[in-house]
Parts: sequence; structure tokens; C-alpha cells
Amino acid sequence: MRELLTVKNLSVTFSAYNGKVKAVRGVSFTVYEGETLAMVGESGCGKSVTAKAILRLLERSSATVSSDSVVEFEGKNLLTLSKKELNQIRGSAISMVFQDAMASLNPTMTVGNQLIETIRAHKKLGKREAASRAAELLGLVELPEPQSLLRRYPHELSGGQRQRVMIAMALSCDPKLLIADEPTTALDVTIQAQILELLQRLQKKLGMSVLLITHDLGIVAGVADRVQVMYGGSLIEQGTAREIFSSPKHPYTAALLTAIPRRSTERRSDLYALPGTPPDLRLALDGCPFAARCKYAMPICKKQMPEETGNVGGHSCRCWLQHPMAPRVTLNGGEEGV
Repeated sequence: MRELLTVKNLSVTFSAYNGKVKAVRGVSFTVYEGETLAMVGESGCGKSVTAKAILRLLERSSATVSSDSVVEFEGKNLLTLSKKELNQIRGSAISMVFQDAMASLNPTMTVGNQLIETIRAHKKLGKREAASRAAELLGLVELPEPQSLLRRYPHELSGGQRQRVMIAMALSCDPKLLIADEPTTALDVTIQAQILELLQRLQKKLGMSVLLITHDLGIVAGVADRVQVMYGGSLIEQGTAREIFSSPKHPYTAALLTAIPRRSTERRSDLYALPGTPPDLRLALDGCPFAARCKYAMPICKKQMPEETGNVGGHSCRCWLQHPMAPRVTLNGGEEGV
């Protein structure tokens, strides 16, 4: 597969009243043409910051992207482009669906006017042609009576309908990459499944790549081709969906899988909850960021961040348990002697 987006050593720091928050720490990954890549992890681990940094949507007054970071899209480093050059890519070749549809849509404008405005910002179309395209897009995301919906305001739509409008808006210029940042947040379980199935159908129909960002590892099993797990601002494991679900190599990934409710779970048994709290991202974190919560932690885990091990471009992990001299343990859902 051809590389579409390549992120190298992305680091983002926020200036806060009580110190510097190192939200993203040297993240590197690739999105290939036509694939769905899921980025998962707890809230606050740096997923959304990573997504916004790709499109330079972070507030420049408080966020700083390190000078050696590279975000390469089709051979162009997005971090060094002029605003005019970036705007030709942002919203056109790369689109983003945000997690809160109600906050992202303008409550004072009809759905039609918002779609038309987006379309005309990137395509040289008249208002009538843009309105026709807007109705076509609403039909594409499987909303009933598109022509009628064009005249309605966001508050007149349900949460699921608003999210579909956001997806339609993101698809208005036929993007090559769609970044979906928690697209099912605040939706009930049934609507969540519908939105994810819709994204999957659209991805196959349009041939675009999808970067799906979520805190719930359970919802990506049937959607993602590859999965990467993020914790404490760093990527700690990545591989195909089959590899991650059948043979997790990092204790944090195994803990996320254990936390997924299962039908076989006894009715009266408690759901698994990972003890402890995520690390303070104002600190240096010289060792593994998960060490304080890991029951397999060794002295070296708190002193030095492990190197990435595994197949290049395949299943890889950053964990000292992968070292030949490490004790052999069995991770939940994993293999003996990971």
C-alpha cells in the first residue's frame, strides 16, 4: 500500500499557568491509502491533540509543535506550508469530523447554508449547483428527505442526524483522508453502531483513508484495519486489528481489552476497571508512562523508556517485557512469554 500520511516525531507542548504540559511525545505513524487506522486510548492521552496538530488546528498562543516534527501528506510537510497552501488541503484533501456535532454546527444557520458554504469555499460552484451537491451529500450519508433537511436548523435534528450532517460536510470535497475524532461521543449504543457502519461503507465506496480516534477499543474491532494504542502522549503498541485483539503485547492494551464488557461475563461480577490514574503530563516521564499502574513493572520501567520492538510496519510494542531477559508473563488475552 502507498503511504498517504506520514507523521514523524510529533511533539506538542501546551503552556499552562502551572507549567508546560507535554501532551504528545515523539509520536510517529503512517496512514496508508484506502485503510482505516484506529487510534485508541484513555481520555487525555493525546489522541485529539495529535489529530488537530496534523491539520494545525491548535491554538498557536498556547500550543507549540516541536521544530523537528514532520507531518507529510503526499510529499508535503503540512507543518511548513503557508496558510494559503494549507487551506487548499484542509477541508478538501483532508477533512475532519469533530466529536461534538452540536458545538461544531452553527446554530444560527440552516444545515443547507452550512453545507453550501463549505462546498463553495473549496469548489467553484454556483449556489444552485452547491445546493444540489449538498442534497446529494445528505443522501449519501443516508439521511431521509435531503431537500427538506437543507431548510432545517441543527437544533431540529437528533444527535445521530447532526453527526451525519458533519460527515456529509467532511465529505463535500471528496477527501483522500478523513479524520474522525470520537465521532460517536454522546450517542446511544444503537446510533454509535449505525455511524460506524456508515463510515465503513463510505470508506469502501469512496476509497478514502480513515483515521478513527476513540477511547473505546471495543468499537473498532469490526471497523479498523490497523490499531495503534496511545498512552501518556506516546504510542505504545500498534498492529493489525487481529493482532491487537488476539495477542496484545503491552499490559495497557491487555487492560483495555479486559475492560470491554462481554456477553459471557457473569451478571453479578464487577466490570474490570484499571487501577490508578494516567500520568501527569507536566512531568518528564523518563521511563514507561504506564509503569505506575502496571502490575508487571520492573525497576527499569520507571527509569528508561523502552525502545520499539517488533516487525517493521507490523505488530510493534514499547514494553520492557519484550526484552529477552524480562520475566515471562501471560497477558489477559495474550500469549505466554510475550
